[in-house]
Amino acid sequence: MNYIASNKRYDTMKYNRCGKSGLKLPAVSLGLWHNFGNLDDFENGRAIIRKAFDIGITHFDLANNYGPPAGSAETNFGRILKEDFTTHRDEMIISTKAGYDMWPGPYGNFGSKKYLVASLDQSLKRMGLDYVDIFYHHRWDNDTPLEETMGALELIYKQGKALYIGVSNYKGEQSQRAINILKEKGIPLLINQPSYSMLNRWVEDDGLLEVLDTNGVGCICFSPLAQGLLTDRYLHGIPNDSRAAKPHGFLKVERITPELMIKIEALNTIANKRGQSLAQMVIAWLLKDNRVTSVLIGASTVEQLENNVASLNYLLFSDKELLQIEDVIK
Repeated sequence: MNYIASNKRYDTMKYNRCGKSGLKLPAVSLGLWHNFGNLDDFENGRAIIRKAFDIGITHFDLANNYGPPAGSAETNFGRILKEDFTTHRDEMIISTKAGYDMWPGPYGNFGSKKYLVASLDQSLKRMGLDYVDIFYHHRWDNDTPLEETMGALELIYKQGKALYIGVSNYKGEQSQRAINILKEKGIPLLINQPSYSMLNRWVEDDGLLEVLDTNGVGCICFSPLAQGLLTDRYLHGIPNDSRAAKPHGFLKVERITPELMIKIEALNTIANKRGQSLAQMVIAWLLKDNRVTSVLIGASTVEQLENNVASLNYLLFSDKELLQIEDVIK
């Protein structure tokens, strides 16, 4: 069936300015880390992307190695773009990254100019695009001079292959160094993409949020639901189709301890009293901080996507609720 975008797609989504740039991102963005590779159901992935666009999600986040197999999420997204979204490209923010293992040998990993330039060229071919809106260096590289990595991003930016430049998994001091180098080149750092959730609050202790805020750089959080732990999914055991049940997944069964489940049950009780699911409250909790531009969610079904985006219906927290949440977490 041919796709016709909803004419109400911009009616309810909240859009936040990304740092001090002219770009706005949806408060909730869609990540294609899981569920969009060749081992997944293509039509299910297409349905999720269609629904996301229909409810105002304009930002779709990928990386060179998303799949599995690596590269297949970009290939499948490219097919969906061509078949469903040709007339909507200018309404979309499409991002990709390079930094993790992608192909054999010494040039398929980390932060060299050779790797980053080649990887983006491959990503553009897979997606059938002339440019991406945001290109990220995906992780800090201790062995490559930061000047070389930022120089590669400068080249990509000046070639017009990326409209904006970002970094991911950079800590506060590392981000400041990247910001300073790019500023000397006359290029602003648009955004940093760190992991951040109620269970993973390193960005607060590290001072990253302050660095980004001071320099006018946006922040988009990945793994806001802690790989599904911060949902009601594991309250009654480990479902057979869950990430924890997959032998090669990022969420390990040993993380789901009795002590952790006591915390999650307590958080779930607070969420229910707010009239939200746990996942909705967790997303809202991140977005309460105006330094957070967007929260990057994954989705395995259309229903899960819609449930998570409904977090935007109630973003306010009372002081009492915030104290209760802190008591549970700490």
